[in-house]
Amino acid sequence: MAPEVDADWVNSRLKRFTLLACLLIHGLLIVSLWGRWHEALVVTVAFAGVTGANVVLARGFFSRHTQAAEATRFTLNMVGTVVYGVVSDWALPVWLYLPLNALWVDRFADSGARRRLGLMLVLVAGAALADGAAPEVAASFVLLSVLTYALSEGRVFLTHSTLRELARQHDELAQAHEQLEMAHRRAREQERLSSLGMLAAGVAHEINNPMSYVKSNVNALLMDLRACKHLPPELQEYVDDVLPATADGIRRVVAIVADLRRFARGDPGALEEYDLNEEIAVALRITRTQVQSRCEVEVTLGDLPRLLGRPGQLAQVVVNLLMNAAQAMPSGGRIFLSTRMEADEAVLCVQDSGHGMTPEVRAKLFQPFFTTKPAGEGTGMGLAVVHGIITSHQGRIDVETSPQTGTRFTVRLPRIPPLAMHLPGLSGGVPTPPKSHPDAV
Repeated sequence: MAPEVDADWVNSRLKRFTLLACLLIHGLLIVSLWGRWHEALVVTVAFAGVTGANVVLARGFFSRHTQAAEATRFTLNMVGTVVYGVVSDWALPVWLYLPLNALWVDRFADSGARRRLGLMLVLVAGAALADGAAPEVAASFVLLSVLTYALSEGRVFLTHSTLRELARQHDELAQAHEQLEMAHRRAREQERLSSLGMLAAGVAHEINNPMSYVKSNVNALLMDLRACKHLPPELQEYVDDVLPATADGIRRVVAIVADLRRFARGDPGALEEYDLNEEIAVALRITRTQVQSRCEVEVTLGDLPRLLGRPGQLAQVVVNLLMNAAQAMPSGGRIFLSTRMEADEAVLCVQDSGHGMTPEVRAKLFQPFFTTKPAGEGTGMGLAVVHGIITSHQGRIDVETSPQTGTRFTVRLPRIPPLAMHLPGLSGGVPTPPKSHPDAV
């Protein structure tokens, strides 16, 4: 059953038990008054009124009762007990009402219940002593009521403590279940990404083989046609324009396939010298269809020395940043990509004119599997991978963004990662001198 149903069931059982106890005590009181029918009638009328009021006032006890209702109920019970005692000359069954009322005291649900119980015991005992009741009887039942309350409060305290512990364990289990579900989701995404990487590498390999035949045949045809001295105008156009353009297109396809194979291989490999500007050119070729067909990319490359690292991973960084920038501008826009040297660091900047990010999104930007894209349109791994690669190169990445103002990622890479200085053969060595590059690609 649901917790609410269980609580209502227990509440109902407690009310029935209390009502039965009241009826039994009243029956004992009537037996003690047997033959004194006038007193028995007065006690019965008072009992009916007090019991009816208790049934109404205690309807929401343990769950929805109010302090005002409890104060009224205790006052009625106290007055009823005094009436029973005075009418019956404080017969023994009357005193049983005191420990019965003590059972219903719950200071955790009603902070004033303990004070009202103490007031009730003092007033009833005082009224009994003033009416000539035996002091030892009054003292015995007051003590019994106090002990009953103490035992009841102890059990209630243990119950509340157990419920709090169960609630805490439930929260921990819910949190652990959520983390486990997230781990399963990450494992499924990683498996899917691994499968896609292997598939991309396989497709690139399969494309590479027939492209070698196409490239060879087109080059042979172009050379044969150029060897002919007298060609009709139709074929001369192929020699001058069509076949050179086709050969250039084939070279671009081969370069893209080679970049894709290296990009999808996934093996970080050993540290080696690389040219960051060349890796940017690789990334631009890979993302030509997805990025440059929908956004204007402005590229400004400065003169950079050759760096030490894993060039395939750095190409992946640029690819992910370009894709992220393009996805931030679904209706198109401009991407500014630039490189420069600052001190002994190479600086790569990728800035877009998109919608930017809120501080809440910015705080979770590099968390794995965090994405603001709809389901099925992103895994949330792109920027997490970027952060991991930059960190592994002992570099850093900074983000400047705000809503409706675009975003700028600034990547700073050391010429030689500090950890690489301790590798054999690199102590005291530096990469080869810088190469010049055009200012734009």
